[in-house]
Formats: sequence, C-alpha cells, structure tokens
Amino acid sequence: MRNKFVWSLSLLLVAIGLLSFVYQKNQQPGETQKKEFYQVTIYRYTRPQQEVLLDNYLQNALIPALHRLGIKNIGIFKDIANDTTEQKKLYVIIPATSVEKFYTITEKLSADKEYQQAGATYINAPVTASPYNRLETILLKSFKLAPTLKLPSLSGPRKDRVYELRSYESATEKIFQNKVHMFNEGDEIGLFERLNFNAIFYTEVIAGSKMPNLMYMTSFENMQQRNEHWKKFSDDPYWKKLSSMPEYQQNVSHIDINFLRPTEYSDY
Repeated sequence: MRNKFVWSLSLLLVAIGLLSFVYQKNQQPGETQKKEFYQVTIYRYTRPQQEVLLDNYLQNALIPALHRLGIKNIGIFKDIANDTTEQKKLYVIIPATSVEKFYTITEKLSADKEYQQAGATYINAPVTASPYNRLETILLKSFKLAPTLKLPSLSGPRKDRVYELRSYESATEKIFQNKVHMFNEGDEIGLFERLNFNAIFYTEVIAGSKMPNLMYMTSFENMQQRNEHWKKFSDDPYWKKLSSMPEYQQNVSHIDINFLRPTEYSDY
C-alpha cells in the first residue's frame, strides 16, 4: 500500500511540474514581472475619534512600515461625501507584484518593533474604543493591457482633487469576461488614455463581496474637470461605436461610483 502511495505521489508531482512548464512556456516575455495585484481595504466608521485614530495609525505606523518593506505607491483616500454622511469610509490601496506578498505582510509587521510602537493605540484598542465599525478587503488583479499602477499627473491642491473609483458588476462570469475584453481588446482603455483620464489602474476583482466585478480608478484636478472629461467620453465617436457593437451589449448589470479625495499623507 505504501509503495502505491509513493508511486501515485510521484506521478502527481511530475504532472504538476509539466503543467508549470507549459504555463511558463506559454507566457509572454515579461508577463510575470509586469503583472500587479492590489489589496483594497475599506474602513467604515462613524465617530470623529475613530477617524483621528485611523489617520494616526496609517500615517505614522502602517505606511512607514510598508515603505520599509519596499512597498511603495500606497493610496489612502476618503469619500468626498465623508463630511456629510454618518457612515464614513476610508480606503487603503496597497500594490504588490504577487498575491503571495500580501500573505507575509502581517507576519513581517508583527516583527517590526518600530511599527508596533507607532501603532500601539490602534493595535491595542479596546472593544469600547474600536478604530472602526467594520472593514472590508478586496483583492484585485491588473488587466493585461494595464499591467502596472500609474501615478497620476496632477498639480493642483490635494483638497480639490477627485479620484473616481468605479466598480462594474456583471450577471455571469462569461458576461464579465466580455466586459474585460471590451476594456482590453475593445480599446476602452485606449479611449480613456486618449482623453487623458489619468487612470491609476484597471483591474478585475479576484476576491471580494461583489463578484464577478471589475474596478478601475481615474483622477482629476477637480470635480469640474471630471465632469468635462466624462462629457467628452460620452460624446466621443469611438465610444458611440464601441458601446453600440452587438457583442458588447448588456455586459454590466450594476455600477458603483465612489468619489474620493487623497489624504495629505497618501503616496499619490
């Protein structure tokens, strides 16, 4: 019995090795190096004390610690409507070159004494003074024609900037892939670039509460510029042609639009 088990295990390992070889052989040159993943954490809170605690933790503990780990271009945003809504949100976007890197962050932070000291109030918060009411984590994978995060070219005051995070849900996985195809092969990404939408990333959601789903982020100097860009987009002849193609009909079932502003300590 033991010999049969060893033989079966050997065959399995050989099969895995062959599949890995075929996968690597079929990859385009540089494909693995270019692909990026993004972890989006959304903190939901209601009290001013929670916002102060979150800001202090992110600015003085988490971001410096992630920078020490070689993780750059970390985005920290708040809903523009935060000033008027009871349920407020704060977004943390962390990039990485592989999913595996996210697995090791918690372990490395636990061993970072400087991080532990700077973030002590957040880390050791009692149940009566929680820094948030709930948090959500979403994992994203970059599109093949937008493989890496691009920093925006913005020069105006941070307080006026608008980062637009859009989420497009589809009815089924197959229909979702059709919308991804529309962005890539259909050149919807190219249209955004030609109209200077200052896109940060285009991604598909690979883990999250709303799936199948894609998310992308664009950026503008202010809300007026944002509105002007979207007017040009909707009037563009190529968009009218693309959106009228029979193969791309009804590939989005729900859209969420979030208008965000960067914190002063955000990397972009």
